[in-house]
Amino acid sequence: MDNTAEVYIVDAADRQKAIRKIFRECISSKFRGSIIALKANYNSADPYPASTHIDTLRALATAIIREKCTHLTLAERSGMGNTKSVLKMGGVFDLGKELGFEVTVLDALDKNGWKIISDPDLHWQRGFAIAKLIVEAERVIQTCCLKTHRFGGHFTGALKNSVGLIARRVPGDMYDYMAELHQSPHQRSMIAEINKFYRNDLIVMDAAGGFLTGGPEKGNLITPGVFLASRDRIAIDAAAVALLRSYGSTPEVMHGTIFSMDQISRAAELGVGVKSSSAIRLVPLDEHSAGVAEWIQKRFALEG
Repeated sequence: MDNTAEVYIVDAADRQKAIRKIFRECISSKFRGSIIALKANYNSADPYPASTHIDTLRALATAIIREKCTHLTLAERSGMGNTKSVLKMGGVFDLGKELGFEVTVLDALDKNGWKIISDPDLHWQRGFAIAKLIVEAERVIQTCCLKTHRFGGHFTGALKNSVGLIARRVPGDMYDYMAELHQSPHQRSMIAEINKFYRNDLIVMDAAGGFLTGGPEKGNLITPGVFLASRDRIAIDAAAVALLRSYGSTPEVMHGTIFSMDQISRAAELGVGVKSSSAIRLVPLDEHSAGVAEWIQKRFALEG
């Protein structure tokens, strides 16, 4: 990874306009002719900011397709509901038909659709299984939400969104990877470790709203009114944590320095992205975002 990373900040009042501005400013490479995998945030059927707003997905998919990619696939596994039902309720299948992108329910993959990741340095007892379509994609884009996480993750952003790319169980094997994850004292480090094994070319975090407490499916609502965008998962999550801290979040989110938090520190140790807040450059793209950037930068200075 590069030694520094930009986090772009843009007013979210008009989602279509915001996504277009993000693509003008910070797409990491030409997507033309590429096979692209898209990960959204459909852990449950609960409305935004628990799940990706359909207008954000529309704007993002439209922008990707406009880049003339060869193929676009949205891949998802829901942790709090039947994935197919969650996506149907969220309007994802209908949008895919309308815009011309594929929707893949990861729970429906056979055993050949998964790649087993095994590494003695991981906190996973048996490694984990990640969808091959993610590993094999030429470009990976994700959109995530701004939330705390009361089931052990502490916060959920780009790094945590990766959990929806790995299997609960691989067909033919009864081992429950999600049971291991949620019962482990190393849960947050395990979340970070997933990110070492697939690329990410663009992350768009919809922070028009967010959950300050609770999460991931319900919580105390805040309305920062911005999108964050970056090519670096650690940088965008650090900015998200700083934003949550600006409002006064849960004890777990508020404690210690941002880069000492388990998800972020383990991801930095693995080389997933930047290693300190001083390596993050905030780039506000409008007047409203400039104010939000000041909040984030203040937190970086005090608690990075």
